[in-house]
Amino acid sequence: MSKFFPLLDGLKLKSPLHTMSNEAKVKEAQHIWEHESLGGIAENNNPLPRPVVGLLVLTFLTAMAWTFPLFGQRPTAAIYVDYITLMHSAPVEAILNDTNLTSIQADEKAMASIEKALAEFPSKYEFQRIQHPISMDDLRIMEDGIVELRNQPGIDLEEYSIIGGDIVLANFEGIWKEDGTRTRKQPWWDKGYETSVYWFFGFCFFIIITVKRLPPIDWKPDHSIAH
Repeated sequence: MSKFFPLLDGLKLKSPLHTMSNEAKVKEAQHIWEHESLGGIAENNNPLPRPVVGLLVLTFLTAMAWTFPLFGQRPTAAIYVDYITLMHSAPVEAILNDTNLTSIQADEKAMASIEKALAEFPSKYEFQRIQHPISMDDLRIMEDGIVELRNQPGIDLEEYSIIGGDIVLANFEGIWKEDGTRTRKQPWWDKGYETSVYWFFGFCFFIIITVKRLPPIDWKPDHSIAH
């Protein structure tokens, strides 16, 4: 196993806060540390200062607090139903058919008209619409799929995610419904930060293993040997 995963070679978990290397690996690391000049750089074996650790944790928590809605909040088909309804309204069609405008100008003006109309009425999707703005071309691509789903009985458009130009059933699994199936909605508590937390703790886990494979911090190298 150590052939394919060198980090596992000589791994010892008996005292992980002291060292995760067996005695042979510790002595090997000590020998390399003291006998290689490292380009004339003298590196001591000191722990990372606690204020630095605290600063790293504070940085992570601050970043999470500010950006957690952006990590994995997925747009659902339900967000854009009203867009499609307004897209075929008389005012919007008049803009799209205006020969005095280029196609790009007409699309931008029509989308601005749709967004202005939506802003006049309160909606639980207001924040998600801000997070996931779309163009008129995007709306045209997803129109057929949303209309098809909307015409099917018993379909909850909040259970369908927009991924590029596709509308797919979300891969979440929530509570059981009366028909024996499970809801496919993103949980209210998961605004995407769950994925980030996994990556963060995974990163910390491997960093700790790497650091603890070094000799214990109570051992101080003799820099005179290689100089």
